[in-house]
Amino acid sequence: MADQHSSVATATTIVQHVSEELPSRYVLPEQHRHGGIPAGEAMPEPLPVVDISRLPTTDEASKLRAALESWGLFLATNHGIEASLLDALMDGAREFFRQPLETRQEFSNLVDGTPRHKGYTDHPVLSQDQTIDWFDRVHLAIDPEDERDLSSWPRFFRDAMLEYAGESKKITDQVLRAIATLLELEEDHFISKFTDRAITFAAVNYYPPCPAPDHVFGFRPHSDGRLITVLLADNDIGGLQVRKDGRWYNVPTKPGSLLVFVGDSLEIMSNGAFKAAVHRVVTNPVKERISLAMFFGVDGDTVLEPASALLDETRPSRYRKMRTKEYIQGILELYSRYERMIETMKI
Repeated sequence: MADQHSSVATATTIVQHVSEELPSRYVLPEQHRHGGIPAGEAMPEPLPVVDISRLPTTDEASKLRAALESWGLFLATNHGIEASLLDALMDGAREFFRQPLETRQEFSNLVDGTPRHKGYTDHPVLSQDQTIDWFDRVHLAIDPEDERDLSSWPRFFRDAMLEYAGESKKITDQVLRAIATLLELEEDHFISKFTDRAITFAAVNYYPPCPAPDHVFGFRPHSDGRLITVLLADNDIGGLQVRKDGRWYNVPTKPGSLLVFVGDSLEIMSNGAFKAAVHRVVTNPVKERISLAMFFGVDGDTVLEPASALLDETRPSRYRKMRTKEYIQGILELYSRYERMIETMKI
């Protein structure tokens, strides 16, 4: 699900077409192997559920606070998006990934051999010795609007995606207003950071069956770089796991619900009051898995730093300042080494 909104070199192998023998470029170093399904444990308590329609009432805000303080994510229900739209998105994504390779490559991220940060792609490769995660994806730039190239959006879910992007932004705004209120900031504190150059993009991720799930990651451990991620997860097959207190837990899904994650940018802006969720995806030997992630972040020139109202003599800044574009580039550089950029930001 990671935030990879950048132009980088890409691998040439499409995971979906790897033969039964696992190529070495996907095999994890011994120290990172995880035991495969079911490597994660059941959550010690139910994943927090937040009724979006009831925000910002006191009871629901309390649930939101508990969710963000304990897990950094929650299940969003009564969010206002019709089930038919969610079904159309997932059905369209499945249809796309079942098309012949020639059809899928009509929406490739390569233009005259040069990668761009939108279109159909496999895993970004940043070094020759990098282990590659077991997924393919369609990366769609949504905002700023002048970067939105509908020709790179597969026709199988183009209309549904455009509608969903607007609806998920409404959810993000509701959640960010509630979070600001919890922190005793102005209600629009975080939303006001979204200029007309703010970044929104979607990633439609496809995890094919893997012949050796204990030797690969579908997606390696990471936290998302932006403020908020809204995830539409596959209800038919699990694989998403979240880390808490050094242990990995399987994240359940609920039909019609969405998963909402805190990202690094929000952790920094909240001065660590709410931590970004560290998560990963493990693969399945017989079943495919699809997910759709929407990432909402500030523009590249915005300086990431804790809100000034959260700082005083007794509450010093826990993070150093950095422009968003430099922070995201740092994520990309450290990602291949299984390291998190936010750890370098802590004071």
